[in-house]
Amino acid sequence: MTDTRGPAMALAGPSGWRAPALAALAGAGAGLGQAPFDLWLATPLGLAAVTALVALAPDPRGASLRAFAGGFGYFALTLHWIVEPFLVDVARHGWMAPFALVLFAAGLALFWAAAGWVSARMLRAPLARAAAFAPLLTLAEAARGTVFTGFPWAFPGHALIDTPWLFLSGVTGAHGMTLLVTAVAALWARCIILPRAWPVAAGSLALLVLPYVFPAAPAPVADTEAPVVRLIQPNAPQHLKWRQDMIPVFWQRGRDLTARAPDPDLGAPDLIVWPETSLPVLLERSDAARVQLSVAAGGAPVLIGAQRVEGFAARNSLALVDGGGALASVYDKHHLVPFGEYLPFEGLANRMGIAALAAVLPGGYGPGEGPSGLDLGPVLGRAFPMICYEAIFPGYIRALDARPDWMVHVTNDAWFGTFSGPWQHLALARLRAAEQGLPVLRAANTGVSAVIDARGRVLDALPLGEAGALDTRLPPPMPPTLYAGTGDLPVLFLALILVGGIALRDRFKKGH
Repeated sequence: MTDTRGPAMALAGPSGWRAPALAALAGAGAGLGQAPFDLWLATPLGLAAVTALVALAPDPRGASLRAFAGGFGYFALTLHWIVEPFLVDVARHGWMAPFALVLFAAGLALFWAAAGWVSARMLRAPLARAAAFAPLLTLAEAARGTVFTGFPWAFPGHALIDTPWLFLSGVTGAHGMTLLVTAVAALWARCIILPRAWPVAAGSLALLVLPYVFPAAPAPVADTEAPVVRLIQPNAPQHLKWRQDMIPVFWQRGRDLTARAPDPDLGAPDLIVWPETSLPVLLERSDAARVQLSVAAGGAPVLIGAQRVEGFAARNSLALVDGGGALASVYDKHHLVPFGEYLPFEGLANRMGIAALAAVLPGGYGPGEGPSGLDLGPVLGRAFPMICYEAIFPGYIRALDARPDWMVHVTNDAWFGTFSGPWQHLALARLRAAEQGLPVLRAANTGVSAVIDARGRVLDALPLGEAGALDTRLPPPMPPTLYAGTGDLPVLFLALILVGGIALRDRFKKGH
């Protein structure tokens, strides 16, 4: 009898090391869809191989191991920038870098392992397992973005951010994009399991190119009366940023950029935005620095990242300084970076000599009260502030009583190195814009500072690793998106229905 199952079947069947090794390689290949590579088709292709290997596993344990290996390869490549913070002070923290990458990738891969185990435990037929793995992986990734404070970074659906499919985020959010990518991967996995299924794969490929042929309508453009905002990018490398002899250098550089002559086509800025932790002194001791800042700004208000101490807690804050140098309002970052801005199990970590990497102040930071808006007056409207890591979470903006007019993201991406981390962080800011139909203005210490319209398109940006200032008219918002009103629950409910439907169909087939 002729074997029609395809060459991959011979590699998938054995229970030795070959199948997990292939899954790890395929997972790493899937990671090439993320920034800065942006080879988006690599993600469904790599996931198709992982899906087929999981589906062809001999038992749930084998499926779980293969899914884990695929996830490990995916996260090790996609999130390799996680070692960068440990290399800022190599003498103190460098030894942790390889352990951090391995443990981090392995920890995140456990969510994929759970999806693989459930698919094999519920279903026997390889094609049914492959079909179910798509919604199960979507649910696993949703869990990864939520539990243990959540880490919604590098979802498979994020591979679509730099494609015309970004519009889908305004309908379904990132989980809908992940469900699309994993569903296409499942269809392509059918061709590995059953080569004669290629017409289905060809049809799904045609589906993927549809937005290129029929793109979504562009976002509205700013008119000539829109307010002008200047974004400041001081470019202070992290290993120099807080060195005593360099603090005044970067402070002067930022003020020079703030005082730069206005663009003749735009006029003087109505607002100036500095990155995270830019103020060189504590906010409560910054009277003189704020006067210097307001003089450089020519009387325009300034949003500037700062640090302050409230009681016994340090805060990572965004301060609004008015035209006279007075403090108009303050927003405190509420979602802090574990192991960066605070230490889980702090007592144990301190005994091991481990400190929070990004915490300049002793003891790390304390969280603010929660999401809030910044009222910037009738010209600039109401902004939703996000400090660094907060921009990776899609749901916080829904906590506001009233919809803002735009979002502002201040960050210090010097921690993320110069290769993949800053570009992935920028991509997530683009996703936030497209999800809500709101523009995002982004000021990043070393880059990438950018102007993002309400469709998530980058209108202008400063180069990574260069100091500069960027003047722009504030892009207008679009009407609220469907996702802005519904959030993630509809897609997650759909994923559950798909899992249940596939399981019922498989049982019905076995019964007949």
